[in-house]
Amino acid sequence: MQHKIFTKMRSMKMIDGCKGPPVRTYNPSVDADGGAGKLRHHIQETLRSQIPRKKSVRGYSPSSNLNLEAAAIVSDGTLLPYGLPATKLLEPKIEATLTPLDYVQTLADLHRRAENSAEFEKAEVFLEQSAVFRGLPEPKLFRRTLRSARQHAVDVHTKVVLSSWLRYERREDELIGISSMDCCGRNLECPKANLVAGYDPESVYDPCVCAKRNFNFSTGDEMAMEEAVNYDDNDSDDDDDCDLSFCIGDYDVRCRRNDMASLSRPFKTMLYGGFLESKREKINFTQNGFSVEAMKAAEVFSRTKRVSHFEPKVVLELLSLANRYCCEEMKAACDAHLASLVCDMEDAGLLIEYGLEETANLLVAACLQLFLRELPGSMQCSNFMKIFCSPEGRDRLAAARHASFVLYYFLSQIAMEEEMRSNTTVMLLERLVECAADGWQKQLAFHQLGVVMLERKEYKDAQHWFEAAVGAGHVYSLVGVARAKYKRGHTYSAYKLMNSLISDYKPVGWMYQERSLYCVGKEKMMDLMAATELDPTLCFPYKYRAIALLEDNMIGASISEINKVIGFKVSPDCLELRAWFLIAVENYEGALRDVRAILTLDPNYRMFYGNMPGNYLVELLSPLARHYSQADCWMQLYDRWSSVDDVGSLAVVHQMLENDPGRSLLHFRQSLLLLRLNCQKAAMRSLRLARNHSASDHERLVYEGWILYDTGHREEALAKAEESISIQRSFEAYFLKAYALADSNLDAESSNIVIKLLEEALRCPSDGLRKGQALNNLGSVYVDCDKLDLAADCYMNALNIKHTRAHQGLARVHHLKNDRKAAYDEMTKLIEKARNNASAFEKRSEYCDRDMAKSDLTMATELDPLRTYPYRYRAAVLMDDHKEDEAIAELSRAIDFKPDIQLLHLRAAFYDSMGDYVSTVRDCEAALCLDPSHGDTLELCNKARERITEDK
Repeated sequence: MQHKIFTKMRSMKMIDGCKGPPVRTYNPSVDADGGAGKLRHHIQETLRSQIPRKKSVRGYSPSSNLNLEAAAIVSDGTLLPYGLPATKLLEPKIEATLTPLDYVQTLADLHRRAENSAEFEKAEVFLEQSAVFRGLPEPKLFRRTLRSARQHAVDVHTKVVLSSWLRYERREDELIGISSMDCCGRNLECPKANLVAGYDPESVYDPCVCAKRNFNFSTGDEMAMEEAVNYDDNDSDDDDDCDLSFCIGDYDVRCRRNDMASLSRPFKTMLYGGFLESKREKINFTQNGFSVEAMKAAEVFSRTKRVSHFEPKVVLELLSLANRYCCEEMKAACDAHLASLVCDMEDAGLLIEYGLEETANLLVAACLQLFLRELPGSMQCSNFMKIFCSPEGRDRLAAARHASFVLYYFLSQIAMEEEMRSNTTVMLLERLVECAADGWQKQLAFHQLGVVMLERKEYKDAQHWFEAAVGAGHVYSLVGVARAKYKRGHTYSAYKLMNSLISDYKPVGWMYQERSLYCVGKEKMMDLMAATELDPTLCFPYKYRAIALLEDNMIGASISEINKVIGFKVSPDCLELRAWFLIAVENYEGALRDVRAILTLDPNYRMFYGNMPGNYLVELLSPLARHYSQADCWMQLYDRWSSVDDVGSLAVVHQMLENDPGRSLLHFRQSLLLLRLNCQKAAMRSLRLARNHSASDHERLVYEGWILYDTGHREEALAKAEESISIQRSFEAYFLKAYALADSNLDAESSNIVIKLLEEALRCPSDGLRKGQALNNLGSVYVDCDKLDLAADCYMNALNIKHTRAHQGLARVHHLKNDRKAAYDEMTKLIEKARNNASAFEKRSEYCDRDMAKSDLTMATELDPLRTYPYRYRAAVLMDDHKEDEAIAELSRAIDFKPDIQLLHLRAAFYDSMGDYVSTVRDCEAALCLDPSHGDTLELCNKARERITEDK
């Protein structure tokens, strides 16, 4: 019905799609049935014309006794058409985010401002918090502050943008059968609630507006439609009451003078003022440009105050009439009604033009909302991009109160994700600069425009924008200034700039990383070592050292170097580098494993400097590696799972999905592995795919429950689990319910419920991998209930089906039974079996003396510097030995690259014991910025504030 309404209107304005040019496409000349010879010829020609001959790479003997020369493979060219990686082509990435020099002080300031701001002013502070958290590796912090910003939003525009951004972060559009306008019961994302102005933070806890009222966006508000009467053209109570006619051509529209005068001051002045019309019964409106239908509608509205029963084209004309004659009430009614009719991109593309022309705030908001909720696909709509990208379009949006920093911040982030170097990205960032206020907004806008210009190789412009960001107070942008100077041939100037930065401020890892670009030899390597020491999470130093070792014919050492960072931070670029090295030594099995893991993290990843699709490399490697059937893959998965080889497990699951792409269980398994590797976005993508490929309703409900649980909606997740169980008993439904219930402080009664749920789960059919996990969880609950023998039985049963992590639970049982040696031995078994064993070393340290514990924790930090317990333990030991400064330094070393609430809380407690209450409050406020509900930190912070007040 809606499409018929707008058919005539659409014929007047066509919406043309536009697509950007592809970037670095790769089209190998291989035919379908045997292009190996052609491929080899193509690669050899490429190598001869483009790739310099590399030195032989000798001296590496992998466990498979392969002792090969990489140069031989390069000359063959089958798998390395772009040669081996080179250090001269490697540069660290400049982050396109706010990067404070002192994260702790910045977080403390933001928390204090959020505390002291009026409720309706907090949205701006939370938005700034989200911009700072965008640069941290924890996406949940960014989403949480984005939710807080939406919760405190007052105006319709901000609600629409932040709600759409929250939805974009969830990417609910990937769920089959879910419309972009669906809010899944989340009031913060409800399209209807967003179009209601005003501040009501408690409403976010209410059921969604769509659930409370039967509102249908395709037909408007049904309740209003039912209440409205199908008024006749001349539906007056008594035609004799009509004392005025508006003449349009040969037609008279009869109306009441008083009712029409009530529409606006101009009408009142015309009909009762000192004009001729005030004395006439007939007023000629022919030349005013409005149709008979519009005047009839105005007359009906003057009596009924409703427009919902008129056709859309009449309401559009009525809106124009209301705007010309300042009929605010009628304009608001038309605005709201037209906003309720926006249901697809075509309607939005048409109606936004009317909305902008008539400055109809709500109509533009509804069209804007639909566009934003269809991102990134809607960026291909030329009509919308003309409005958003051009200065004229921004001015039109501003006139309708819909041009803002938050809008262009959102749009530019998506544009940068889609294609950093596109003209669209540049234009959106230019509009962002125009909307930016002084302070963090200008810092971010200038810096991001500098990053994009650098990517586009427009180095002079890049330098200009980076310098503008520095001028606005963003010191990190000096990295961009130095890089732009370096690209323009001013290497020494870039070196001096970074040198002065290190001298003027407290050194940070990225400073030394950047300076290493502008020096050579030992000085370069020393800077890279300093960068790793200050911030071991930076990938570039590991990658550079690995490639440098490769160029020195030490490929074994290069693989070991890149393994260091992959051990605690799995990223596509590091896995790609290792795959590159493994291809060079013809370890095709290992290379294929890494490429499959890469494609799990990023299905569109392109290898070899972006020149070859990852999927194509899988095709090339597969014939050279051992073939596994689906049954073999399951056995491989068991082996890799039990040896805690998460990357290997990802690769096996990827191969299994290649054979059976519609298997929801495999997508779910993939999501569990990705969560263990802290790859949350990829994990949610896999979980959504599991939901999409569900074969039954009860299975779909379970995966929806996990999605809700992982996005912080625990109660809704429990409801999904119960609904699934009501349809069919299953392992996963019981497990989800038990897991969600256990995520709280369990009392004895709740613990018994969780135990029964896990026992029910174990009675249902499932594979050994999941049953091992359920047994492990059941053992943990038994331990918490002090039922140690039952817990030991669970852990032993889990170990019998190769759930290796159960060694840790069994060690805990031994420890609680005062058998520390048995606990230590149990953890030693886990260390011997586990491929990734940093956590095992950490846990074993609890079951040995101080010296051995220190050794284990040193190993844990070496394997995974992101684990916080070793730093806290070492700091506590130093504090016990009255070495306060060293204890503070130990914690500060980790806080500098990982602002963590436990580290901050402990350092605050140390400062408190030393009488430094100002530092205590600062660390507490930074910790509370990360988690506002952390009770112990709140208590410590309040006490420190009281002592500061007493001292004053």
